[in-house]
Amino acid sequence: MELASHDDGAANATCKHCGGVAAGPCLRCHAPLCGDCCVISEGSVEVYAICRDCAAEGAGELSSRWAPVLRLLLWPIAALLLLLVVLSLLTRR
Repeated sequence: MELASHDDGAANATCKHCGGVAAGPCLRCHAPLCGDCCVISEGSVEVYAICRDCAAEGAGELSSRWAPVLRLLLWPIAALLLLLVVLSLLTRR
């Protein structure tokens, strides 16, 4: 999607918040944004711009994207640890 035109033509996208000339799309919802209305994401090697609405929903935090992966890894480990504790208690009697 081309947001700002070259060769002095009119821009074909406006910012969804202020109506100014858009500089790029939101990473999450792909809405056009200007440089003043975007929020820069933190916590990653690469820097991304997201809109205010997506930032309010927590899209600017990359840790929320890792939470399902961590849950997928930690639940089986916790279940095995619980099973190990129960088996050790049963064998002591």
